[in-house]
Amino acid sequence: MSGRLLSISLLALIAAASISLSAVRSRAEDEAFRFTAERASQFARLALKGITQEFPNKPGHVINDAADVKRPKDLYPAFYGSFDWHSSVHGHWMLVRLLRMFPDLPEAKEIRDTLNGHLTSENLRIEADYFTQPNRASFERTYGWAWLLKLAEELHGWDDPDGHRWAENLRPLAAVIVKGYLDYMPKQTYPIRTGVHPNTAFGLAFALDYARTTGNRPLADLLVERSRTYYAADAAIPAAWEPDGTDFFSPSLLEADLMRRVLSPSEFPGWLRRFLPGIERGEPKSLMNPAAVADRSDPLLVHLDGLNLSRAWCMRCIAAALPEDDPIRNVIAEAAARHAEAALAHVASGDYAGEHWLASFAVYMLSTP
Repeated sequence: MSGRLLSISLLALIAAASISLSAVRSRAEDEAFRFTAERASQFARLALKGITQEFPNKPGHVINDAADVKRPKDLYPAFYGSFDWHSSVHGHWMLVRLLRMFPDLPEAKEIRDTLNGHLTSENLRIEADYFTQPNRASFERTYGWAWLLKLAEELHGWDDPDGHRWAENLRPLAAVIVKGYLDYMPKQTYPIRTGVHPNTAFGLAFALDYARTTGNRPLADLLVERSRTYYAADAAIPAAWEPDGTDFFSPSLLEADLMRRVLSPSEFPGWLRRFLPGIERGEPKSLMNPAAVADRSDPLLVHLDGLNLSRAWCMRCIAAALPEDDPIRNVIAEAAARHAEAALAHVASGDYAGEHWLASFAVYMLSTP
């Protein structure tokens, strides 16, 4: 065989091997993100248990006087369960999304009955009024705010009689949250870059989704302006410092997931390379590989299961925003699959510390593009 023919044959073998490896990777990624009705039922049962369980409870409640000493169900008649207000809100969001994705779930009737009992006009009026009381302007800002708008976004435009009623009942509370964003964000000079609830990028991302879905142009314009002001010039973020010991968010990936919403398709790949240099080589390793969880009964250490889930959804969305021929796309997609595989087996751990909230993160991750 001539040297030329040998070279051509070797190239063909290499190409075939690359295609084969790509197919294996694709199958592995598909399996990691497979969202079955059986899995949806498992998650639904966790949420139905959580949103109707009042205790234990961790209310983020400022007591103004003795009359404010109340049980959670009196303070928050819609969102009293799941240990804290925000977890209850995203538990409700999850059940609505499951109804939309899997309308024939065995739990569908119980989901509808439960939501009909919680998302009443009276309950949600009390919830909206709560935010207007003294010393409560910062209640759930912006993590709980963001999930409330995600619930409103999920209900918006859903052609379903129950969905229409729940959306209408939720409107006053959503309006209070929108006003909170409009009033507060212009005053927040610096972004909060933590890996837990106050993270600014997360609050901006979900609120921007809501604003665009519902056509709220003033809110969308403000959020885009804030995002560009806070993050457009960021470069070489110290992602190797992640994770912190109780993170359930990656500050760097949340920011990138926000900016793929904000920047144009031509701007985003260059911004991402400046922001996370080395990502095309799968670095830093501490960001691209799943976090280890030592104790799932500890309510803070189990945050790291949530970190793996939220990293996976950020990575999936970031990869989808890149051109198909961008080599970073496969690197991030493979890392997303590793994180999903590491976390999904532990959503139902048998301990309420994680079970009251992790399913919501799993459903969001599995239903992202």
